[in-house]
Amino acid sequence: MSRTAVTNVRVFDGTGLTEPRTVVLDGAVIGDDPAGAETVDGSGRVLLPGLIDAHIHLHGRESLEQLARYGVTTGLDMATFSADLLASLRHQPGLTDIRSAGVPAIGPAGMHARIPGMPAEAVVTDPGQAGAFVAARVAAGSDYLKIVLEAPGGGGPELPAARALTDVAHDAGLLVVAHATSAGAYTMALDAGVDVVTHAPLGAPISADDVARARIVAPTLIMMKGVSTTVGQPQLYDGAKASVTALYRAGVPILAGTDANNEPGVPAEVAHGESLHDELELLVEAGLSTVDALRAATVLPAEHFGLDDRGAIRSGLRADLVLLDADPLADITATRAIARVWCAGVEVKDPAGRWTRAPRAR
Repeated sequence: MSRTAVTNVRVFDGTGLTEPRTVVLDGAVIGDDPAGAETVDGSGRVLLPGLIDAHIHLHGRESLEQLARYGVTTGLDMATFSADLLASLRHQPGLTDIRSAGVPAIGPAGMHARIPGMPAEAVVTDPGQAGAFVAARVAAGSDYLKIVLEAPGGGGPELPAARALTDVAHDAGLLVVAHATSAGAYTMALDAGVDVVTHAPLGAPISADDVARARIVAPTLIMMKGVSTTVGQPQLYDGAKASVTALYRAGVPILAGTDANNEPGVPAEVAHGESLHDELELLVEAGLSTVDALRAATVLPAEHFGLDDRGAIRSGLRADLVLLDADPLADITATRAIARVWCAGVEVKDPAGRWTRAPRAR
C-alpha cells in the first residue's frame, strides 16, 4: 500500500490554518504513521480537504477529469438521466467521487421539459405520483431527490405535488433538493419542506420571511451570473448576490455549487472544475469570509449531505487533498494555485502537464 507524507504544511482545519505539520496519505485514507512514506515538501504551502461541488451535471468521464484537475474531489450531481452512465462514473480510481439525484422531478412545461433526453417519467403533476416516482429513484440508486420548481403556475410541479414528493422521499430516508430560480419558487420550496434549495433568484431577492425560513442553500452564483449575461440583463444578478448576502448574515448554511454542465438547451454552460473557483470568489464578493467560503466547499456539503468520510483532514477520512502554493485565507483566488491533488490517495495527473493557475475572466 502506497504512503505519502506531506511535511511542514499548514492545514485548513475548518476554522483557519494550523501551524506547519505532517499529513500522511496511507493508501486511500489519511493515516498517522509517516514511516517509509514518500515525502512531499509542504513548506510555504497550504493543504485543503478535497473540494466538493454541491451542484454539477455529468456528461461522461471527461466531467470527472475536469473536476479532479481543479481539486474538486467530490461532485454532487443534480440530474443525470442514464442509470448506465451514472454506474460507469461511480468509484473511478484517481477521479472525482460522485453522488447523484438521477432523474429529477419536473413539471410538464418550462425549460427543463424541453431539455433533450429528459425522460417522460420525470414529469410529476399529481401528488398521487410521488410514491412511484420516489420508489423508482430508490431502485435506481439515487442518493437524494431533486425537484425542479417554478413560480406557481410556471410549469413545474405545484405545491401539493412538491410536498408529496418531499414527504415520501423523507420517509424513504432521502434528502430533498429543490431547484428554485425565482422568489416564488423559493417560497414554494420552503412551503414543501425541502432540505436544500439550489440557485439564488435573479431579479427580486428572496423575501425576508423566506430568508428566515431557509435551511440550506447552494446559490450557484456563477450560473446565475452566466444566465443574466446570456439574456442581456446583467443587473438581474444583483438580486441573486443580495439574496446570498442576506442568507449568510442570517446564518443560513451556504454550500458552494456551480451547476457545471455542457448541456444543449440550457441558458448558460458552466465549466466543470474551474467554475468552483469562480464560485468561491463570487461568494466572497457576496460577503462570505474566506474561511466560510472554504467551508462552503468542504466541511458544510460533507456535513449536510451525510458524507461523513470527507470534508476535513483527519485520520481515517478519505485522502482527498488539494495542495496549494498560496494562502486562500489571505486571498480566495489562491485556491487556483494548485500544486497537487489526490483523490482517495491517488494523485491526479494533469493531462496538459501543468496546472492552470491564473484566474479566468468572468
